Amino acid sequence: MTETSAGSFVQFLDEHSSGNCGGPVANVKYKLRSIPEMGYDAQGTPPRGEILVAGSSVMPGYFCNPDKTSEMMPDGKWLLTGDVAEVLPNGSIKIVDRAKNIFKLSQGEYIAPEKLENVFIQSSWIDQVWVHGDSLHDFVILFAVLNPQEVQAKWGDKPDLKDSKHIGEVMKSVYELANHNKFNSLEKPKQFFLTMDPFSVENDMLTPTMKLKRNIAAKKFVDEIKALYDAGPFKQ
Repeated sequence: MTETSAGSFVQFLDEHSSGNCGGPVANVKYKLRSIPEMGYDAQGTPPRGEILVAGSSVMPGYFCNPDKTSEMMPDGKWLLTGDVAEVLPNGSIKIVDRAKNIFKLSQGEYIAPEKLENVFIQSSWIDQVWVHGDSLHDFVILFAVLNPQEVQAKWGDKPDLKDSKHIGEVMKSVYELANHNKFNSLEKPKQFFLTMDPFSVENDMLTPTMKLKRNIAAKKFVDEIKALYDAGPFKQ
């Protein structure tokens, strides 16, 4: 993070596995903040919560912006990173979610889209994925950029991506992953939008660091979102 001047965590010298960030560097302290609405407990087993960092490499605040400083450092010391981590048995941390991207469905259930996306991207059909929902509706929608090789091999050169059979195949793959990861019913998408057009920096869907611009995506696909919600849950 720019706010921490440099990296705050580094893998241990004897660490031979991937997927974790290691432990904190010498000048950095960290702690976890529980997020009950997302089911993350900093005192649980294993500990999970938002990472807060403090130390000499952490900024004193944003230049001429006390409101933003107060938002990111409520007590003036600990910086809220927005990253949700799990502490592994050897003391390493593993990023599992983002605290800032959660949203609430109309039932009052909180959804952590990145948790879902990190699983659904494992489908052989999907190259890029975005899970959308809001407090006005009772289910989530999955937007999927499909893998060209998989599509061509299974459906040919110019498939109709609105065909219920094609949507059903992607849905089956997604639901198998959801069930394997024990997602609840509200975490399973009830509508699907399939496309071959990648999300990119050029079409303003991704940041330069390749993160999805969710607010831009929601504006870009506003008509598709309305149509999918109007249609109700997908029925093959």
